[in-house]
Amino acid sequence: MGAVPTQRARADRQARRHRRDEILSAAAPLFARHGFHGVSVDDLGAATGTSGPALYRHFRSKEEVLAELLLGVSERLLEGGVRRAAAAPSPADALDSLVSFHVDFALGEPDVITVQARDLANLPPEARRKVRSLQHRYVSVWATVIDGVTGCGKELAVAAAHAAFGLMNSTPHSARLPRHEMRAVLQSMALGALRSAGSVAGRPARPPAAPPD
Repeated sequence: MGAVPTQRARADRQARRHRRDEILSAAAPLFARHGFHGVSVDDLGAATGTSGPALYRHFRSKEEVLAELLLGVSERLLEGGVRRAAAAPSPADALDSLVSFHVDFALGEPDVITVQARDLANLPPEARRKVRSLQHRYVSVWATVIDGVTGCGKELAVAAAHAAFGLMNSTPHSARLPRHEMRAVLQSMALGALRSAGSVAGRPARPPAAPPD
């Protein structure tokens, strides 16, 4: 008898999680198009086929929607970056993998990039601190890999990472080609720019290890 309520509770949790994900997916393009202050709770409700007040069953406020959206993407980027860097057999492979990972994100979620750039200041202070902390940790993953490839030093590697993010995160404005072509452009340009960081410090990028015979 006890298994039935447990199964029902699990199904209810999954349904709530799915509904929250639907709201977040609808919020990203609305916030990107109209700005955080230009979107009402009723707008969010209409985009998800429900009434605005019904959203309060899932989020306490519009600010909480924004916070979960930006915290969620920051957590996904950090987790993916750490995983990619750890799995790579060499710093050069890690850099290739990180660029590929971030380009996929930039092409897949340009609305989130717009919202993050424009509306981060609208987060409650604690949520904003958490997002900033996650972002700094993500940059640190990149900087370690960039320094491992170029020997440019951590400070320059951090600057290079931010510059590369600016290039890759241009997709809300630059993605005019078919996706596979835009992906190739962004990946080639980002890798070229990052590998040149060593020349700024007078150290050419270390070539990738030769494949085994």
